Amino acid sequence: MNDIFNSSKINSDYKRAKEIYASVGVNADEALGVLSKIKISMHCWQGDDVGGFEVKKSGLDGGLVATGNHPGKARNADELRQDAEKAFSLLPGKHKFNLHAIYLESNGKFVDRDEVAPGHFKNWIDWARNLKIGLDFNGSFFSHPKSSDGFTLSNKNKSIRNFWIEHGRRAREISANFAKELGQKSVCNLWIPDGMKDFPADRWSPRKRLAESLDEIFKKDIGKNVKDAVEGKLFGIGSEEYVVGSNEFYLAYSISRKKLVCMDMGHYHPTEGIYDKISAILQFVPEILVHVSRPIRWDSDHVVIFNDDLANLAKEITRGKSLDKIYFATDFFDASINRIGAWVIGVRSLQKALLSALLDPVKIINDFENSGRGAEKLAIMEEMKTMPLGAVWNYFCESNYVPAGTSWIGEIKKHEEKILSQRSQLQKS
Repeated sequence: MNDIFNSSKINSDYKRAKEIYASVGVNADEALGVLSKIKISMHCWQGDDVGGFEVKKSGLDGGLVATGNHPGKARNADELRQDAEKAFSLLPGKHKFNLHAIYLESNGKFVDRDEVAPGHFKNWIDWARNLKIGLDFNGSFFSHPKSSDGFTLSNKNKSIRNFWIEHGRRAREISANFAKELGQKSVCNLWIPDGMKDFPADRWSPRKRLAESLDEIFKKDIGKNVKDAVEGKLFGIGSEEYVVGSNEFYLAYSISRKKLVCMDMGHYHPTEGIYDKISAILQFVPEILVHVSRPIRWDSDHVVIFNDDLANLAKEITRGKSLDKIYFATDFFDASINRIGAWVIGVRSLQKALLSALLDPVKIINDFENSGRGAEKLAIMEEMKTMPLGAVWNYFCESNYVPAGTSWIGEIKKHEEKILSQRSQLQKS
């Protein structure tokens, strides 16, 4: 099936596709030029099922669940870097890698969360510099004895709050070091699992404590190249009724404190999309962090695919000329399939959605709407769904020296046979 993805065929298909898009006033070359500049932050936790590399590990908690046991998952940082590098080799463009604090390297010594420091991520910086990619960061406020009661920054116990406040401060320092060493902006995102399964007697006090804790974390000016973000959620496993850091809480906090609000596609009601919210929120904030995920019935973090939700999100952002105001990061984990394949499917799907949006004849659609020609507007929006997007995408892959079409699937199979199968045998022995 890879025979059709040769350079000659890809170039001839693209030439014809350019003509078709030009007929509706769209310049495909310009669209590809914009797409080539969009950096997507690929998340580390898909590669090892949110396990991390701490010396003392606690069981996964905070409402996080990884289902499945596909053979060959990364067991250490070197293996995770090996797998991520393979994924990056199949993605057109230069992107970023998104790390959690639990992915530190401490040479076999126990380092608690309030002691994590930039030096524990030196190897990650060296690796990123070699690949010419950036690094983003997340504090890890879960899977720890001091998060076991379901509360961290909003905990009643002041010593526990102080522990997590220090962790948040150190996360920002690590992110600042990433920015300094790699010469790129680093997004430092904060999400906590705090909440209750059933009705709380007091919804007010935990949110007051959370606001105070956040203010302590963000008190120090860490520099303009670190983008602090706060991430809300509708509910989680074990916090179905009450989440301290709700979407409303963090939206208000981000606006009042001038932080990025992180909008995760899975952190709202099951039938609620975030694409309608982008134009509303960007009226009042300069930038947004978007976590690209795929919920099914709940915040299930399925592998991202090019579906209507993703297409609508990309269209809203491009129609509002807001690509320079959005930080894109993927956020999903599926242990039931090849983990590298999951990464590649997710990131390439987001890139395809962005390309489709960039190839939209926005001027014609707007002209029809502004002149009250609703039928014509709907008609051209429907016709665009069968335009030769694939030909433009394949050319983008070819021009970035990565496999086009389905030909990357063979690369995943080779990596599984050569690398992952050996790991699986070692794990069994």
